[in-house]
Amino acid sequence: MSHPHPELGSPPPLPAGGLRVTPLGGLGEIGRNMTVFEYGGRLLIVDCGVLFPEEEQPGIDLILPDFSSIRDRLDDIEGIVLTHGHEDHIGGVPFLLREKPDIPLIGSKLTLALIEAKLQEHRIRPYTLEVAEGNRERVGPFDCEFVAVNHSIPDALAVAIRTPAGMVVHTGDFKMDQLPLDNRLTDLHAFARLSEEGIDLLLSDSTNAEVPGFVPPERDISNVLRQVFAGARKRIIVASFASHVHRIQQILDAAHEYGRRVAFVGRSMVRNMGIARDLGYLKVPPGLVVDVRSLDDLPDHEVVLVCTGSQGEPMAALSRMANRDHQIRIVDGDTVILASSLIPGNENAVYRVINGLTRWGANVVHKGNAKVHVSGHASAGELLYFYNICRPRNLMPVHGEWRHLRANAELGALTGVPHDRIVIAEDGVVVDLVEGKAKISGKVQAGYVYVDGLSVGDVGEPALKDRKILGDEGIISVFVVVDASTGKITGGPHVQARGSGIEDSAFSAVLPKVTEVLERSAQDGVVEPHQLQQLIRRTLGKWVSDNYRRRPMILPVVVEV
Repeated sequence: MSHPHPELGSPPPLPAGGLRVTPLGGLGEIGRNMTVFEYGGRLLIVDCGVLFPEEEQPGIDLILPDFSSIRDRLDDIEGIVLTHGHEDHIGGVPFLLREKPDIPLIGSKLTLALIEAKLQEHRIRPYTLEVAEGNRERVGPFDCEFVAVNHSIPDALAVAIRTPAGMVVHTGDFKMDQLPLDNRLTDLHAFARLSEEGIDLLLSDSTNAEVPGFVPPERDISNVLRQVFAGARKRIIVASFASHVHRIQQILDAAHEYGRRVAFVGRSMVRNMGIARDLGYLKVPPGLVVDVRSLDDLPDHEVVLVCTGSQGEPMAALSRMANRDHQIRIVDGDTVILASSLIPGNENAVYRVINGLTRWGANVVHKGNAKVHVSGHASAGELLYFYNICRPRNLMPVHGEWRHLRANAELGALTGVPHDRIVIAEDGVVVDLVEGKAKISGKVQAGYVYVDGLSVGDVGEPALKDRKILGDEGIISVFVVVDASTGKITGGPHVQARGSGIEDSAFSAVLPKVTEVLERSAQDGVVEPHQLQQLIRRTLGKWVSDNYRRRPMILPVVVEV
């Protein structure tokens, strides 16, 4: 198995007749999925998603793929193929289209409807090409065939990309539910046909590669939901991803069966479910869904609220309910269902919400105590079955953390893919398919690009480090006035501390030391403000460390008069 080396340099020019594959996100992480294919000087992008921030990234709203490696080649992009409508696959599209709005978007009906609604908020009217399973479209030098796959959102597609360099199959996210709610199976017959033609490189979803066996059918959840609905005394509040149409359908079915009305809470939930209903993907009995404002007129045992916040997002509806910061107040006897998985890194936030809801008397039903979620990604048994059908000549695991990629590679090896034809890459690692063999040829920049409010890419790692220090250790500011010509102190030093846990009065012990250091520097002829600031920072920092074992941010201000 080939794998990246930290010393990899820039890739050489692509050999004539070769196909270049560059993942810019989704490898080594859950989210931010984006892969760039290059042939004959033209580019095809598959997916452009976002990653959601973790606790060590304070203040960040979203994390984007790094477009720097393709920024000067935007005119070479033939189109963006979107495999399905989840945020980790489409959320970055508006930010790429800001740089070139006329890049065509290619995807299924529901996927395009979701991204078009998102682009309206950015005032972008995209060029779109709607495709369905079985369609085959020429996109520049790329001959794309679309294959139905089952996932936790309707209308998901895999794509087979034919070029003179060979055929590449990108699965997108998929599983092999044999009893899907919409009766739309992963098309194993189509994959077998592609296998007969010869799959030169398979890029396969790795998210569940560590999990043995097969994913249970989505419809298994229905009976569990019925039991919860049957035992609920008051309101039922369900938190789910705003795009999980199949899960919401089961909630609607259970509500209808038990005589409850449903209201959607949260802008993304209302928008997405409206789109799914209008396009026929969500079957809503007449009168079942009502406006949230009309719930006050209904008794509690006839109410179901469907909202976002299943991952503990601080500004989502469920978190605000747990914090008593929402118009909907949790009361004793309410039932809350967290109908989703736990994305790695979100565990603490989710359990914080569960504890908050429980504190107010809610009965919280979640994956840990009831079968209210099944994964949307193929487990190890399904992947083995899939590889035995596809028989790829080269395999490149995608979509997962390092442990998932490695586990997926081992599954491929078990089914007969030669070890030297399994490529374990990471974001930015360039893989070339030349003369039928895939190998790593270099690396391009593929770091995190942070979205913070209206700014994109303005916040970097140094700023995040500062935010962490401010959040964990606080800040101490020191104000000193000095004579511009002599460097002697004419005012101060004055100290203010915020968030450090040190009382301002405690600094009386160190201020004489700061004064002494500044007076000595004035005698030595040091008058430059930056040098004086460094002296203050070192003196005060050492005192705080020695006496309090803390490392707050120290902000010296030297004013010359």
